[in-house]
Amino acid sequence: MTNTNAHKKISVSYTLTAVQKGTILESYSEEKPIQFFLGDNQLLPDFEQQLMELQPGDSFDFVIAAEKAYGPVDPYAVFDIPLDTFELEDGSIDEQMIKIGNVIPMTDPDGNKHDGEIIELLEDSVTMDFNHPLAGQDLHFKGKVISIN
Repeated sequence: MTNTNAHKKISVSYTLTAVQKGTILESYSEEKPIQFFLGDNQLLPDFEQQLMELQPGDSFDFVIAAEKAYGPVDPYAVFDIPLDTFELEDGSIDEQMIKIGNVIPMTDPDGNKHDGEIIELLEDSVTMDFNHPLAGQDLHFKGKVISIN
């Protein structure tokens, strides 16, 4: 298969749905499409590959399995963090920050930054999930190519 549209600017409208949850994650209309360069490895490789041979006016409708999107949920990316990690200078804990569902930027011992979602509050710790928010989700893309330059 050739890469007809490689390194060309493409405009597409689409709706992205998380298959397992049935929720719409993103939506771009024909009036306000998303634009990007194909083949520059900025997007999911399977997403780019599905669009590579399409032409303006072509519709698309495909699913990318979780394993080829953001991977499966990694149980080792969920762990408890001591509550005192979140202490303020005065020794108190910001009650507004430590709530289930909040996403908190954290830094590991090597200086790498990771976003973790609080999924459980325990007496002396919080359980945080550092998986990508779309891990374990098959992604359904349905849309149309608006233009290619």
